[in-house]
Amino acid sequence: MRDRMLAGELYIADDPDLAREMKRAATLTHRLNTADPLHSDLRREVLAELLGAFGEDSHIRPPFHCDYGRHTFIGARTFANFGLISLDVAEVRIGDDVQIGPNVQLLTALHPIEPGPRRDKWEAARPITVGDNVWLGGGVIVLPGVTIGDNTIVGAGAVVTRDLPPNVVAVGNPARVIRTIEP
Repeated sequence: MRDRMLAGELYIADDPDLAREMKRAATLTHRLNTADPLHSDLRREVLAELLGAFGEDSHIRPPFHCDYGRHTFIGARTFANFGLISLDVAEVRIGDDVQIGPNVQLLTALHPIEPGPRRDKWEAARPITVGDNVWLGGGVIVLPGVTIGDNTIVGAGAVVTRDLPPNVVAVGNPARVIRTIEP
């Protein structure tokens, strides 16, 4: 079922193998979120075990929540403030030197529109990619399948429903480009 899930195909969310992987992630995120704030080495160790990749000199302030963890990849020198949610049913790739404000949500899961398949717990997912040197303001929500280009700034509270090019500022719901940034 995991292969179907990562391929973006419909899968059953209640699959026992997936449930085991989610339990692993829940255990590790609990450990992270309840760790003594003075033990940054322990938090880094837990994140390295939990995530698919956790780059050098990167930091995530707890609380942090994810579905699987191993499908989230974070580059070097990236900072995430309190309350990051990475629903990593599909891959979530965050580049180098990214700044993530508080309470940002990266949501890869999709649910069928038809009531029958939704009731039967079918789901799908599409990956999210956040380029290098991106700044996601507080409360930003990034929806399934979105790519955010390098050097882009997304204003606080924006809902990113489609790809954003590099070197722009985007705001609003849905997020729209309001200006270009000279690289």
